[in-house]
Amino acid sequence: MAGYESRTGGLLASTWIGYSLLFWFYPLCWLVVLSVTNWQFIGTPTFSGLQNIIGVFHDALFWQSMWNVCRFLMWYIPIVFLASLLFAAGLRKIKYGKSFIALSFLLANISSGVAYSIVFAKLFSEYGPVNQFLQASFGISVPWFTNPDCAMLSIALIVTWKFVGYYGLILYSGMVAIPADIYSAAQLDKTGKFKQSWAITLPMMNAQIVMVMVLAITVAFSIFTEPYLITGGGPLNSTTSPMVVMYEVAFQKMKPTWAATMSIIVAACSFLAIWVFRKVFEKHIEIV
Repeated sequence: MAGYESRTGGLLASTWIGYSLLFWFYPLCWLVVLSVTNWQFIGTPTFSGLQNIIGVFHDALFWQSMWNVCRFLMWYIPIVFLASLLFAAGLRKIKYGKSFIALSFLLANISSGVAYSIVFAKLFSEYGPVNQFLQASFGISVPWFTNPDCAMLSIALIVTWKFVGYYGLILYSGMVAIPADIYSAAQLDKTGKFKQSWAITLPMMNAQIVMVMVLAITVAFSIFTEPYLITGGGPLNSTTSPMVVMYEVAFQKMKPTWAATMSIIVAACSFLAIWVFRKVFEKHIEIV
């Protein structure tokens, strides 16, 4: 019996190991090889040493895209967190149709990036429905995609629409896991609703909040569809993302080895940002 279980476990593990070797380890090794070679999709890669790294470090557009990630995070993190938190709090209060509402918000997360990018490009265009409403109601028109200061905010709002349901459900799972006795004790101490949220709800949702923030940081470094289709990286490269730069370098400038080097740098920066965030904000909280 023990031998059968051992063979079964080994078979299941080997399936996962084979998958990882084929779809993770091999591409990673090939990426490292490309970063120190010269290759243009045809022929055999030739060793080039540090030439790719030196070339990437002198690529102003790549570093502009990395700065754009920081700008995107400054808009995206507070907007998506507050929106997701409000969604989770609202979902907790709903008595009927909770599953339907949750699934309705999740539809955005599985929607085609190309489809909703085209829709939002029309909605937020200069003469689109949003500006027509603002003009009729308040006499203003916002240059959503044509002003460098507004373009990144527009992208952040669109990406927020996609992920608010997904992040909201993660936060909701943390909210419902908090024992009601803690709130009852707080009410006996005459603790107000705001203080309960600040001193009880948010601290005890630390694991869910950290998870949402890690996912948000990952999204920021990997965003491609929205800036590529809606703004094309403009205006003035204000919405160019690292993924857009890598795509253009690899398939338009025919420098896949540069793109490979860029991807390693982006992955390292993403890992570092997540590591720093977890070190600063992650706490181990046990609900007894």
